[in-house]
Amino acid sequence: MNQQVFKEVHAKYFRRILQMLSCDSSMMDSIRLTIAYFAISGLDILDSLNEFSVNEKNAAIDWIYKLQITNAGRKSGFLASTTLPIIDSNDYIIGHLAMTYTGLASLLILGDDLSRIDRKSLIEGIEACQNPDGSFSGMIAGCESDMRFLYCACCVSYILNDWTGIDVQKAVDFILRSISYDGAIGQAPGLESHGGSTFCAIASLFLMNKLDMLSDKQLSRLRRWCIMRQDGGFQGRPGKPTDTCYSFWIGATLELLGVSHLSDSHENRVFVLDTQDILMGGFAKSPNLLTDPLHTYLGLSGLSLLGESNLCPMYAALNVSRRAYAHLQEIHEKWRNT
Repeated sequence: MNQQVFKEVHAKYFRRILQMLSCDSSMMDSIRLTIAYFAISGLDILDSLNEFSVNEKNAAIDWIYKLQITNAGRKSGFLASTTLPIIDSNDYIIGHLAMTYTGLASLLILGDDLSRIDRKSLIEGIEACQNPDGSFSGMIAGCESDMRFLYCACCVSYILNDWTGIDVQKAVDFILRSISYDGAIGQAPGLESHGGSTFCAIASLFLMNKLDMLSDKQLSRLRRWCIMRQDGGFQGRPGKPTDTCYSFWIGATLELLGVSHLSDSHENRVFVLDTQDILMGGFAKSPNLLTDPLHTYLGLSGLSLLGESNLCPMYAALNVSRRAYAHLQEIHEKWRNT
């Protein structure tokens, strides 16, 4: 049983990911920017970003900006990778909300001032993705529509300090309609409650400053559902195995609801630490399975929320470090004064 976070080996794991994806991970090119976000933010949580030189950070920042689609109206946003060139006449070059969120978050973490962001275009892209029922599609063509992308739209709006691209009332109504019979929240109305969609909904309400739209009874049932998901670590749904990533999804929800102290932090920590690979680095979804970038990042994020002493603290609502959040506040102040 592991009793500590092996920071150096996990930092090396993230650095490898940033340098090259393995052959069996080539399918991840369609979400390469999100994988980069896991690694960049993971290094930040590990307090290891200082291992990169200024030139390396600037190179990463420049790569992210290459993925930005500007002056494209409804198509504006960020792409997942540079595999497809950005050509104005290419109908397949369309921004994606998840990539826009993870791109902006990565820029913040790297210390960029967002001065090269086309805020107007990004807001136009967000507005185009909202559906009449208040939900959001990931992109304007051929994409799913659920709570994940509503959360991404809220994160982007919060980072840009501009909510004009969202019909907030419709978004709130969609969240309220997605509350299930058991008190938690599904990906859409009528769907099963899930730890991931519950976080996305609660974090979105938090970012929109609309948590007060939930009644005391709704909050009480929601807190109970989240607490009942703990079985050592946390599970995403009743009857499912415990999974490392829900130490963040459920743990962050409890944090935003102000009741994280009601969970058993010791048992949660023991479970998460037991999923780490202390030789090659990374965390798996459960002990003795292969590691992957998502569970590595969210495992560390969950430990950060538990107050792990050698990790940087998290700002749960945006899923970035408090250091990155403080940098964002400085940017907002600068924007207000210009």
